[in-house]
Parts: sequence; structure tokens; C-alpha cells
Amino acid sequence: MSQQSSTSTPPGKSVLLERVLFSMRPMWLALFAILTVYLGWHASQVRPEASLTKMIPTNHEFIQNYFKHQEDLASLGNVIRVAVETTEGDIFTPEFQATLQQITDEVFYVPGVDRSGLKSIWTPNVRWSEVTEEGFVGGPVIPDTWDASERSLDQLRTNILRSGEVGNLVANNFKSALIYVPLYEVHPDTGEKLDYKVLSEALEQNIRDKYQTDTVKIHITGFAKVIGDLIEGAYQVGLFFVIAIVITLVMLYWYSRCWRSAFAVLGCSIIAVVWQLGIIELIGSGINPYSMLVPFLVFAIGVSHGVQIINAISNNRVDALDKVGATRLAFRGLYIAGLTALVSDAIGFTTLMVIDIEVIQELAIAASIGVAVVVLTNLGMLPILMSYTGVSKDGVEYAAKARQKEHPVLNIFSRFSRPKWAYSALVVALMGLAWGLYYGQQMKIGDLDAGAPELRPDSRYNLDNQFIVDNYSSSTDVFVVMAETAPSQCIAYDNLELLDRFTWHMQNTPGVQDVKSVAYVAKMGSYGLNEGNLKWYSLTRNQYSLNGYTGRTPPGLINPDCSMAPVIIFLNDHKAETLQTVVASVNSFNQEYQQDGLELLMAAGNSGIEAATNSVIESAQNKMMLWVYGVVIFLCLLTFRSLRTVTCIILPLALTTVMSQGLMAVLGIGVKVATLPVIALGVGIGVDYGIYIYTKIREGLAQGMHLDDSYKYALDSTGKAVGFTGLTLAIGVATWIFSPIKFQADMGILLTFMFIWNMLGALILIPALARFFANFSRKAH
Repeated sequence: MSQQSSTSTPPGKSVLLERVLFSMRPMWLALFAILTVYLGWHASQVRPEASLTKMIPTNHEFIQNYFKHQEDLASLGNVIRVAVETTEGDIFTPEFQATLQQITDEVFYVPGVDRSGLKSIWTPNVRWSEVTEEGFVGGPVIPDTWDASERSLDQLRTNILRSGEVGNLVANNFKSALIYVPLYEVHPDTGEKLDYKVLSEALEQNIRDKYQTDTVKIHITGFAKVIGDLIEGAYQVGLFFVIAIVITLVMLYWYSRCWRSAFAVLGCSIIAVVWQLGIIELIGSGINPYSMLVPFLVFAIGVSHGVQIINAISNNRVDALDKVGATRLAFRGLYIAGLTALVSDAIGFTTLMVIDIEVIQELAIAASIGVAVVVLTNLGMLPILMSYTGVSKDGVEYAAKARQKEHPVLNIFSRFSRPKWAYSALVVALMGLAWGLYYGQQMKIGDLDAGAPELRPDSRYNLDNQFIVDNYSSSTDVFVVMAETAPSQCIAYDNLELLDRFTWHMQNTPGVQDVKSVAYVAKMGSYGLNEGNLKWYSLTRNQYSLNGYTGRTPPGLINPDCSMAPVIIFLNDHKAETLQTVVASVNSFNQEYQQDGLELLMAAGNSGIEAATNSVIESAQNKMMLWVYGVVIFLCLLTFRSLRTVTCIILPLALTTVMSQGLMAVLGIGVKVATLPVIALGVGIGVDYGIYIYTKIREGLAQGMHLDDSYKYALDSTGKAVGFTGLTLAIGVATWIFSPIKFQADMGILLTFMFIWNMLGALILIPALARFFANFSRKAH
């Protein structure tokens, strides 16, 4: 260890921020403590939340059309389906019907249910009808004379067959019956938003847990249930976060051999998360299932910058500076690189705001707030704490020994500034780029799996969804086209004729199971009122007859003033390719057939909303990446004033981005609300590595060192910290791969990949590119 005399004033000229921070250390610590207590209390109030309107692009044309007719489409909006299955015999037993009646009544009183639209064979709005010599006759499927006798059960069987609900509310094999449960997004009486967590718990506790037995099975599907299951799984994220903290703590001690340093970095990074959550609660935002990665992201960025500071302090202590002087010198040497990296992160994350989906915009705000507080906690609070605690004697001795001996891993990385290794690395990088570009072209927008791709294929929800798909004819994936007319004109002959033609067109579109519209009702009315003669299964030009035929149109196929008639299209699935085919088919029909007084508007239903979401994501993904990289390039250029420097920092990031897109295609991960922000967020962490590495290379070159020596200097001073951070964060986030939530596991894979490759890119490609530009410059001269 050097024998320089200890001093609290490090050599060199101090900077303003350094003087402001260290001249009033007690005041700053007190202020940080007060903020931590205050924001910690608010952070404790944060709860997982979700909203359908926040997860969809509300300004998209499809969604605006849906909102315009939302009240008329209430039964096709946010819907839960509860299937009650018997494992013994069929549904025509007194015991099963009693259970079904009880469950229907129980669901009726679940908070958030639109009771007027609730349907099961036990609700009076489900009716049967048949054609007789006198015309149509009908009544409720469960008659007033029901007494659970054998005669009533026979009558029930007949009524169900006459109702047309086989395949809809009754399974094709008669072994289960379904309850159709529309939901309020905002309760009309209280004005409160639907609480998905409470709803999901009520369905589990009051329905599944209460009524499921060895002979009765309950299956529940719907958007609200998916979100409820995601929120339930979100609590497990806390476990993964704790595991990541423990792993990070162990790795920090292994790196520094100083418990004080390890706990200081860890504590300040956790405080950053607490502050971020507290501010989110104060501004009225929250954490939803899709922004669960943000606290970990903030923690990761905090650890990344904290390790750099601890590393610099340890090296300064080896040079015999006292703990205050060592800390001040570390701050002085890193604050420009740290601020540049963090400002790049924060502004880069705000570029996610260009995506017109509120959950992504909230994620952008949360991430930007998190990075802003890291500036205070890890560039402000951490140096002050370390100026009091200092690095332990063991830590200083370990740093001194590490400096004196050649580290085999660092020796390997140091070779990449030499021509042979540099050019070999660039060739490998070009191969990785080619791989990423090739497979990235196969990357898909939207969901690539049936069911709820946010959950694993063997999750309870997806098994329930598969049961309904296998046993019912009506798909759970519904795409709705709204036929808009003048009031009272939706059943005019010309309009019905075009609707009938459109229905036939969509029925012959790949991926479509069935289509229902008022045109079908009109033809059935003609058929039924003419003694069931198939020759009359057509549209009559007589408007008075049409009015009579459509007089018994079921709710949901025309609105009250007959100015809109939804065309309900049942799809095989909601995969991205299916939705693209359906949208293209509707557009082709609209281009070929134009008619005054009738406009076919897309789109409602769960698949219509998803089609709009896919459209926004497809158009926004490239725009978002251009903004992210544009901001990072501008700020790096502003800091380093060199295009070559910026190129050295940015190209490794771009390589990781391209390879990540290729990895998504290979693993079958679609670009959607959950995954779109991940790559942009990965750029934010990766740029930190590059900025720290190149700052030290430039510092070495400014001192007259050769490039090889400059890079060796950068590795000794900050490269070890970069390698350690990338490896530690990758190990921590890799635990997400075991999450029951599939999209979180997907994010774990992507983030692990990006942490590793961003770290390797900074340590390998930056010196390789620097060597290439140095040689290129000499050849040019």
C-alpha cells in the first residue's frame, strides 16, 4: 500500500457539486432520512392494480368506435364465463340444477357484475322458441312450474334444445353449463373502478372453493380473471425480489470483502425503490402486472452505479486517502459519467410515452422517476454514508492485493484492445448481428399462443379456457364489427342485405368459426313464420314483414334506437395472424362494397381490442427505438463531443437490441404490451456500462497512455465493477424464469440475455471498436 499521508482533502481541484454535498453532510443525511420515512409510508400504500382502459390504446380508431357504442355493447365487453361441470352423468339431475341455480344466484351478487346482462339457463332472459302452426311460441328455459321432478327435467332438456343455447350456455355433450357474466368497468352507482383483485378473490372463494367437489368442477375465464391471476402472481414477485437482494448482497461482499460497502450499496438501492414507489403513490399512479419489473430495474440501476462508487473508494483507500478524501475523489471522478448515464436512462425511458397505451406510459413515468431518485440515493446518499463508514480494513487489504496481482479474467478482456483480438471480436459481432437480423424478421406482433399467453400453458386459467374451447361451440375470442346507420334504419332491407352479404364474407374468412347478426334473425323469422319452410330462409324486400321478423331480436344484436347493429364474429383464437387476417378481410369488404346510410366500423370484443393494441404496438415499436437511441446518442455526444466515442458506446447496445429481437423470434415471444418496453429498458442499463468504460479509457488517453494501457487502466478502475454488476444482475433476474407468470418468465429470459450481452459488449466491443478507429485513423492519414 502506498505510504502517502492521509488527508480529508483529496488532490486536485474540487467541483461545485462535491463541495455542496460534502460540506453539509449531516444536513443531507437528515434530509434523506426524513424523505425515506415519508416516502416509505406512502410506498406501503401501493397496491397492485389494473384497468381494462389502461391496457388498451384509447385513441385508436377501433377503440374510439367501441367507446362510442360502449353502452350498447355492454354484453360484449369485459365478460367473465363460469362453466359448471358435472363429472357424473349429465346436467339433467336435480342435484346439478340446484347447484347451478345456487352458483347463478351467488354470481349475481358478486361486486362489479352487470346483473341486467347476466345469463344462464336459470335467468329469465334465456328463453326458448319454436315454430308452430300459429307462428312462434316460447318461454323461459326454466319454467315457472319447475319442481326438479323427472317431468321437469325432461321439459328442461326439451327447452334447452329449442333455445339454441347448446354450445353457448350448455356444453355440446350436456356435461356442463355456463354462466355468462358481463362486468362494469366503472360501477354506475358508486363511480368506483372495478377492483380485479377483489373480483378474482370473490370468484375463487364464493364460487370455486365453495361449490367445487369431487363431482362438480368450476372453470372460470375472462379478461378480469386473467388480471386477477396476474395480480395474485404479482405477490410472488416479492419473493423473487428478496432472492435477488440476497444474491446481490452475497455477490457484493464477495466482490468487496467489506460488509459495510455491501450493505451501503444494497441499502441505498432499496431506498431508491422505496422512494420511487412512494412518489408513484403520491402522484396517484400505481403498480400494475405489466410494470412489475420497474422496481427491480431501479434496484439494478442503483446497484450498477453503487458498485462503481464503492470500487473507486476502495482504490482511493489503497492510495492511503482517508475515508472522506477517498469518497470525495471517487465522487469527483464518477459524477459526470454517472449523471450522463442516469440522465440518458431517465430521458430514454420517457420516450416510451410515444406508445399510446396507458400502462406503458405509466411504466415510463415510474422508470423515469426511479432513475431520478437513483441520482439522489446512489450518487448523493451513498457517498455521504461511505464518508462516515468507510471501507473496512479487510476490504482495503483485498483491494490492494487485487491491484498487485494480475486477474486472469481481466487479462483476457485486456487483449481486446489489440488488433488480432479486436478484429476477431468485430467479426463475431457481425455474425451475431446477422443472426439477430435474420431471426428478428420473424418476430411477431401480439400473442402467439391460445388462451392467456401471459400465464403458463398448464396454469389453472389456461386449463379452464381449454375446457370451454373443447366443450362449447361459441368461441371466447370475439371480434365485433359495428354496423352504424341512421336511427330506425338498422333493419331496413338495403342495410340488412349488405349485412347478410358481409356475414357470408366473414364466415368464409380463415380463422372465423361463426358469425351472428340481425340479418340472421331476420332470415330465421321469415323461416319460422312460414311453417319452417327452408325456401323462406331469406330476406324479404317487404319492410313491414322485416319489421315483424326482427321484432324478437335478442338483446345485443341491435341497439334501442336501431342505429347500430353489431356483427359478432367468433374466432378460432386471438393469435396475431388470425387478427390480421380478420381485419384485412373487413377492410377488403369495405373497399369493395360501399353503401350510403351504412358504415361498418371496427372493432369491439376482446379480439377487436387486441387487434387495435397490436396495431399501435406495430407502429410504435420502431418509433420508440429511434427515440430511445436518439436521446442516448444526443446526450453521449453532448458529454463526450466525439462521434467516434458515441459510436463505440452505441454499437454494442444496438447489437444487443438486434440479437434480443432475434431471441424473441426463436423463443416464440411476441411483441406486446408486456414485452415491448423490455428492450428499451435494457438499453437504459446497457448504456451505463459503456459510459463508465469509455470515460476511463478517455481518462487514460488524456494522461498520454497507449490505447492498450488505457484500456487496462479502465479495466482496473471500473471494468471489474461493470463485469460484476452485469453478472450479479443477470443471476438475480434469472430467478424470474421460474415465475408462474409466463410473461414475467419471458422478461426474465430477455433481461438476463441483455444484462450479459450489454456487459460483454462494453468490455469486448468498446476496446475493439476503439482499436479499429485508431487504426483506421492512421491509415486515413
